[in-house]
Amino acid sequence: MAAAPAKKATPEPAAATATAKKGGGMILALLILTVLGVVMGGGLGYQLAGTVEKVVAAKPPPEPEKKPEPLAYTGNLSSQALKPVVVNLAAPSGTFARLESTIIFKTGALANPQVTASEIREDIVAYMRTLSLSQLEGPSALQHLREDLNERAGIRSEGKVSELLLETLVVQ
Repeated sequence: MAAAPAKKATPEPAAATATAKKGGGMILALLILTVLGVVMGGGLGYQLAGTVEKVVAAKPPPEPEKKPEPLAYTGNLSSQALKPVVVNLAAPSGTFARLESTIIFKTGALANPQVTASEIREDIVAYMRTLSLSQLEGPSALQHLREDLNERAGIRSEGKVSELLLETLVVQ
């Protein structure tokens, strides 16, 4: 019997080499992209670092000299804090308000500022008990309240109190 001729195994290694070349090309492309990304990132970082250094090194422009603003209360003025006022409002029942305020007056204008402060506080209590909650709502309500209380303070002190400042107002 005659021996069969041996087959060449070249097609299989050729296919394996082609597959290896395709994988090598993919790896080479990824390697090039990685190197390119690192180089671009480094360049961007270098550029940003230079910009930050320039900004930090730059001196801020000198600020113009500020003139002191004139005070609203100049001269010989004094203040007297009033004790907090807590009152029930007229409507709705069960609603109450707490008001803290201070009076501003010329020093020496009031013979006894504590007594005047107590009288003004008494007027505030009487006035606040006539208010309803709806009169304290809205954007202009606080301004109206302030004007009304200033008028009452001026009347009670015979014009010696220049202003009544509302410090806090809480309505529950």
